[in-house]
Order: sequence, then C-alpha cells, then structure tokens
Amino acid sequence: MSQALEANQALSGIRVLDMTHVQSGPSATQLLAWLGADVIKLENVTGDITRKQLRDLPDVDSLYFTMLNCNKRSITLNTKSERGKELLTELIRRSDILVENFGPGAVDRMGFSWERIQEINPRLVYASIKGFGDGPYTKFKAYEVVAQAMGGSMSTTGFEDGPPLATGAQIGDSGTGVHCVAGILAALYQRTHTGRGQRVNVAMQHAVLNLCRVKLRDQQRLAHGPLAEYPNEDFGDEVPRSGNASGGGQPGWAVKCAPGGPNDYVYVIVQPVGWEPITRLIGRPELADDPEWASPEARLPKLAKMFQLIEEWSSTLPKWEVLEQLTAHNIPCGPILSTKEIVEDASLAANEMIVEVDHPERGSFTTVGSPLKLSDSPVRVERSPLLGEHNAEVYVGELGLGDEEVRLLKTNGVI
Repeated sequence: MSQALEANQALSGIRVLDMTHVQSGPSATQLLAWLGADVIKLENVTGDITRKQLRDLPDVDSLYFTMLNCNKRSITLNTKSERGKELLTELIRRSDILVENFGPGAVDRMGFSWERIQEINPRLVYASIKGFGDGPYTKFKAYEVVAQAMGGSMSTTGFEDGPPLATGAQIGDSGTGVHCVAGILAALYQRTHTGRGQRVNVAMQHAVLNLCRVKLRDQQRLAHGPLAEYPNEDFGDEVPRSGNASGGGQPGWAVKCAPGGPNDYVYVIVQPVGWEPITRLIGRPELADDPEWASPEARLPKLAKMFQLIEEWSSTLPKWEVLEQLTAHNIPCGPILSTKEIVEDASLAANEMIVEVDHPERGSFTTVGSPLKLSDSPVRVERSPLLGEHNAEVYVGELGLGDEEVRLLKTNGVI
C-alpha cells in the first residue's frame, strides 16, 4: 500500500500485533488493516493452519487464508523458545494493539499474562476472542456453529417442523470479529484520555446472542400470549422456529418465482400501504376492500394464505421481473441472490465489495472488500502475505537484528 494512502487512513500509525488464527481473530485484524493499521501477523513457523485448509490449488495458500488476511504483514516466531519470548516482548513493546484467539490461558502459559503485558507496555490494548465467558462453558472448544447453537441462533432458525439450522452467515466467527473491533476502537479512544491500554474480551457465544436480541424480545412477549406476526399455529413456552418470517412488525416471506430453481425466490414485505397495489398485481383487487383481508389485523391470522396468493402470481414470472413490478409500487422486496450472482454482481464490484486481488502464487482471486466506507479513510484491498514474507523487514529493519542472527534464528527454528 502506498505511503500516501496509508497516511490518509483512520488508523495510520497504529501497530497491531496479530496473534490470531482461523477466522474470528483474522476477520477482526483484517478490518483494522483496512482502516489503516499496520497489522503484523505473527505465525508459528508452520503458519496459520488455514493456509493449508480447504485448498483448491496444490501447495499455495488457500482462499480460506487469503480472504481473511489481506493488507497484513507476516512474520514467523517460535514463542516457546527463549529467544522467541525475547523477540515477542520487543514486539509487544512496539505495538498499540495485541489481538489473540488462542484457547483460554494459552498466552498466560507463554509467560505473557495481562500483568506482564502491562509491565512491558502499559499503553497496549490487549484484545482476546474466546468461545465463551467465565463459567461452565469456559473450556468448551468453540467453533462457528457451536457458537450459533449456544447463542440462540440455531434454535430459532429453520421451519417449525424441521431441525434447528445453522445460518450461512458466519455470525459466530466474523460476527465476533466485528464486535472485537468495536471494543478495540473504544479502548483506543479511551487511551487518548487515560494514557492506558486495557483488556478487551469478546466471547463468540455473547456476540451471537447480541445478534439474536429480537428472539429474546419475543421470548418475553410470549408471556402475554401467542406472537401474532409469526406464521406458527401453536406456541409453547419458547420462541419457535418460524421459517422465513420477517421477525419484525411487518410480515414477510420468500415467494417462489419462475422457473423454480433453488434460488428463484423474492423476499416480500407486506406493509399496510402496500396491500392494495399487491392485490392489483396478483389479480385479486377485490381483496383490497374485503373486510377479511383489508386490514393488517385481518391478515395476520392467515399469513400463510396471504403469501400463497402472492406466490401464485410470482411463480409465473422470473424473479427479476417480480422485483421490477414490486419495486415500481414501492413494495419492500429483494431477490434471493446466489453466491454466483453475488460474485458477478456489477453493483457490488462498483462499490468495491467484490474485488479481484493478484497473488504471486495463486494468481488472481476474488474476495470481499471492506464494508466500512469512511470518506477520509480510503481502502485498497491488498493481497495476503506469504508465510514469513516480512521477517527481514521487521526483524532487521525495525527491531535492528543483524542479518547473521536472523539466519541463525531461521536455522534454529526460532523464526
């Protein structure tokens, strides 16, 4: 990245020591890098495990790794060795932020407790991502869908007569990463007043729960009777799975379109003001004034029938034509976009949300751009680093080690 661009970014001059791996941590540090921070990804000598996971090409970094580690520098270090610990101490001293997502207590066992880190660098913001908070789940191994299962997402996702389902959105990993960035930025801002760094702790279960707050809202509403906006007929003492219901004050559903492929659907919201134009579009204008259908209160008990009527119309038309007709009447809706359609979406490319990045070993690859658009902090997505690519740059150029020592460190497996 050019120095001119770096100087214009929100986090220019902030150094991040990135001791994360897999997805939750790297997603957070990638956002920090996109905001202009100098992110140094510290890897063990064999590298982040995702460099080799789910490879589509032999002997090159996987898309799993490249899409979560853009705009970073990579150094290798064996933190179990004595010289490795000395170098880690110096890296901590020179950093503003340290981010890690090891198992509970792993960094402490390296000899770097929070107390020790404060001694090394009292201004450091030390952020940790864990699966769970303190309590009976603390030592559980956390994975994306485990966090979804224990954070309220899976029990409320799916259809009433089916099993709990995971969502395709990575709310446990990348969702936690976004929460972590919020905490880090708040701690950085507080440091401007106090001069001190602080701990930032984010648990994956907690982040998923925060994203499921509307279901906790509905859990409490159940005490006062069935939830009218849900299509379910029977309610127990917990929030049921409700298919594609909107979960909000206005009913919504995904209706089928022609020719009937797996993603030939449009999601439609029926607002009170939208009912009359919908009745005309579906060829049932008499329902606009029919007391059995005219008001939201009349329609709520028969949401399934209402969307069936809409679907009888939509299933005869391609989804883009359904979209065009609905939006012409200002009816909230959106087509179900497949991953292929998203990758090929010209508007997403124009908004730099789908970007092409050149990589020296795997060639060009497609990745997701920065969703954070700041007017004075432009982002250019740069490729992920090769393993240890910046060892000389950091150890020699910045920490002042000699070339000979660096050679010996490599020979001895320290870097």
